[in-house]
Amino acid sequence: MLRRQDNRDAPRPLRAHWFILLALLGGLALALTVQGYMHHLGGIGRPDAPVAGPSSSVPKDVTQGGPVIDARGGTVRTVSPPEGTLALTFDDGPDPAWTPRILDVLRKHNVRATFFVVGSAAIEHPDLVRRIVAEGHEIGVHTLTHADLGSAPEWRQQLEIQADHQAIAALTGRTPTLLRPPFSSGNAEVSDATWEAIQAAADQGYLTVLSSRDSKDWQRPGADVIGRNLAPSSRGGDVLLMHDGGGDRSQTVAALDSSLAQFADQGFRVTSVGDAIGITSMREASTADRTSGTALSWGIRLSDILITLVSWGLVAAGVVTFIRAALVVGVAARHNRAARSLRAAARGRRRTDVVVRREVTEPVTVIVPAYNESAGIEAAVRSIAASNHPVEIIVVDDGSTDGTAGLVDAMALPGVSVIRKDNGGKPSALNAGIAAASHNIVVMVDGDTVFEPDTVRALIQPFAESRVGAVSGNTKVANRGGILGAWQHIEYVVGFNLDRRLFDVAECMPTVPGAIGAFRREALLAVGGVSNDTLAEDTDLTMALCRDGWRVVYQDDARAWTEAPASLGALWKQRYRWCYGTLQAMWKHRGAVFQRGAAGKLGRRGLGYLMVLQVLLPLFAPVVDVFALYGLIFLDPARIALLWFVFLGVQLLMAAYAFRLDNEPLRPLWTLPLQQFVYRQVMYLVVIQSVATALAGVHLRWHRMERYGSLKVPPAESTSTRALV
Repeated sequence: MLRRQDNRDAPRPLRAHWFILLALLGGLALALTVQGYMHHLGGIGRPDAPVAGPSSSVPKDVTQGGPVIDARGGTVRTVSPPEGTLALTFDDGPDPAWTPRILDVLRKHNVRATFFVVGSAAIEHPDLVRRIVAEGHEIGVHTLTHADLGSAPEWRQQLEIQADHQAIAALTGRTPTLLRPPFSSGNAEVSDATWEAIQAAADQGYLTVLSSRDSKDWQRPGADVIGRNLAPSSRGGDVLLMHDGGGDRSQTVAALDSSLAQFADQGFRVTSVGDAIGITSMREASTADRTSGTALSWGIRLSDILITLVSWGLVAAGVVTFIRAALVVGVAARHNRAARSLRAAARGRRRTDVVVRREVTEPVTVIVPAYNESAGIEAAVRSIAASNHPVEIIVVDDGSTDGTAGLVDAMALPGVSVIRKDNGGKPSALNAGIAAASHNIVVMVDGDTVFEPDTVRALIQPFAESRVGAVSGNTKVANRGGILGAWQHIEYVVGFNLDRRLFDVAECMPTVPGAIGAFRREALLAVGGVSNDTLAEDTDLTMALCRDGWRVVYQDDARAWTEAPASLGALWKQRYRWCYGTLQAMWKHRGAVFQRGAAGKLGRRGLGYLMVLQVLLPLFAPVVDVFALYGLIFLDPARIALLWFVFLGVQLLMAAYAFRLDNEPLRPLWTLPLQQFVYRQVMYLVVIQSVATALAGVHLRWHRMERYGSLKVPPAESTSTRALV
């Protein structure tokens, strides 16, 4: 729940949400690591099978022995199936397409076989694993991700074998003792590295099963060739190698059916490895094995679900981002054409399709709320007094302690008056000015902002239309020197101003900025003046006006120059207050979503846009960054880099167009790529902090921005391309 702000309350420490954020990102990183490990570091059916290395340390008992190797206890023994017996084995499954068909063929011929399953595939297709065991077949370990044990470090060897072991235990209630290293074949091909892995597995109690006849079905040479590869050359026992996963196994199914019929005709006994050599290879799983296996399986499944959801979220975020870019650029072009037509008509170069509106010439009251604004108040007041439109200036000193009111009095400018009051906050200062205003049009300007001579006149022209209740001007960053100033300059031009053009056309303007805004006094009084319910009094006021039926528009040629924060700390405080106050205002005016007319436009268009673009997307931004790192590590770095450059290119094009609309030089845009690595993170962390503060119901006090005294009164020939520093 969003609470009313109380300036007397100091903010309580709120650190829990950062721990929550770190925990969520840590969980996501863990899920991505699991996903990347499971699906991108290994791979069933990989074409890049490792090349066998030297075998100088492999005992002859292995290279010249039987395909079943027992290296437990430091003694090497090998064995082959007895004469006339064929041990049938399948690798790389289970596969949802081919394993069921192979099981059907085996059942047709009443044959039992050994399936060396890959843990990741087993977890993905648990019913197939259970069916294999239920139909009397044997299961062995083929590692978790089909990793080459010979080239894997010791920690990964243990992880690959034990994780597959635990997955099988969880799914079947039994533990296997047979192991087949991926990419292995016959005894003669065992390399030194593979032998070390076999010995390490033996220390964990595993028998290694190689093959004496390789069908080479993974090459898909044709069912006839596969059958010939399987055909025994003698009556001696063999271990046959086939595959039920890793690709198209239609030839395997066909060859298996014909070969089993042929073996039966020739009098061969076809069975599993354990049955062939007279051992029980699968035993009842312990509670520990089942528990750890279940945890592993669910952990992997949950990571898959999470990554799937995140992937869809990324797609949605990308689509929304590109739609927003196209929308704001298209609407900004329309807004610009309309504004240029009106200005041309006002100068006498009228077009037949433009209705000439009357020029607004009535005097204006300008209210300057000031609290300790001695650094810039003189420049602000002098710039307003230099307006080429008749103005009354009311400076409301809100209990300043730095002599702000005295500086204004000392200038002795005609038409300038000072109201002194006890400190009550910006809304109370503005309301005091509104009460003292002599004119129906009221302009509000912050004490750290200066106007150009034509600003007031340009700002009030939309009031020629009676339904316009407020006008937003074009706020410019004055102190745009340095990279932080350049980033804020880009944000003001590209983010704020493009959005305001969109809000103007859509008739759902949520904010008239405190730096420059004009209002009908009657509209202000109709909504009860400026409320102190939120920290974003300008947003709250604008939304109240929209809900009261008034039109709020944007006047891009009414320029005001303001000081922006010059440090990350100051920027954080300013944006924290802005974001938190905006959330308060959105909550306060949430009822507009269900209203009709102008209020409904604000609710469904304006609030909806703010919620998606300024709340939800920033909250999702850390996930995007973590996912980008995942892509660089586990996916194709070149593709990830290409996507990033495409995204950056869209931003650059949008920024260049926005700068053109504002008659700004493009030079600061060189900092835009760097903005993605620092400024963007600060902004989304601000949103996270604000949302957490709002949900926790913490009272947040006003954060006053530090003043730098860099503003100067603009000369008469001032243009928007000059920073007033």
